[in-house]
Amino acid sequence: MIELPKKYKSILNTKETEHAIVAIKDFFQLALSTELNLTRVTAPLFVGSGTGINDDLNGVERPVSFPVKALNEQKMEIVQSLAKWKRMKITDLELEPGFGIYTDMNALRPDEDLDPIHSIYVDQWDWCMAIDEKDRTVYYLHEIVKKVYRCIQRTEFFLYDRYPAIKPILPKEIKILYADDLQKKYPDLTPKEREDKVAKEYGAVFITGIGGKLPDGTIHDGRAPDYDDWITESGDGHRGLNGDILVWNPVLERAFELSSMGIRVSPESLKAQLEERGCPERAKFEFHSKLLNGQLTQTLGGGIGQSRLCMFLLRKAHIGETQVSVWTDEIKKECAEKGIVLL
Repeated sequence: MIELPKKYKSILNTKETEHAIVAIKDFFQLALSTELNLTRVTAPLFVGSGTGINDDLNGVERPVSFPVKALNEQKMEIVQSLAKWKRMKITDLELEPGFGIYTDMNALRPDEDLDPIHSIYVDQWDWCMAIDEKDRTVYYLHEIVKKVYRCIQRTEFFLYDRYPAIKPILPKEIKILYADDLQKKYPDLTPKEREDKVAKEYGAVFITGIGGKLPDGTIHDGRAPDYDDWITESGDGHRGLNGDILVWNPVLERAFELSSMGIRVSPESLKAQLEERGCPERAKFEFHSKLLNGQLTQTLGGGIGQSRLCMFLLRKAHIGETQVSVWTDEIKKECAEKGIVLL
């Protein structure tokens, strides 16, 4: 359970917050597109049901669906993320390795548990870049992680330059860690407790290898089997070519995920991950069959939460302070009592 801070006062008022949100989004997306050679594209709000293009996250979340009258009641689904759609777009654009795309993704996740950092409305910068086969290594992944982190750092300083009361707190470097090492080092802690411990110690970390089995047979966190590669040996004694960027949130006093990213599955790793998750039947879907037939470009990509990033940089206590969503009466009452203004 994520608890709101006992004492809290927003640094910026509501009007200043709205202006700062715009400034953060404009600055960060320009920094990201420049750093990673990304061009902006327009993204869908919904995709066809049964095509395998929609992201099913941990494999259990239900997408919002609806029939379309003009298409003989064909069912469509509101996206939960654009992990697989981006790879198809990269392939269609025939981009060379080292170049990619980014877009504003607006998604609905109705099965999300509502709390200070989770909402049914998800807004993020979804990005994806073409890579060479030789770059399917954890070392290349970590180089891209450091570039994304530099963009976050620069945005923090940009904000400080405009609002001096918001002091920079991010460390100079992001610490690279592995989920299996953390499990071995802290076997008595839960994955979330491990995240809290290392985020507080280092300030900013990238935990590598999320979704695959750890030495004790558990997983650090859930990942769908058909976008990130979490099964491939990374060449340094670990498994997994993906991970999460986490920072220490001093307002909530906990680890705070800003981005999930990774090298996307190859035909071989997709087949192995579908088998491990017990869903080999997905291979018949449009996206999966194209990938297995070698028709999709090799990519690396991820998502960066827009409201999450704004929440962290503006030192907010609740994600409802940086986005408009729906909340229970209990949440609204508690926020009001603590002086938290939900947009």
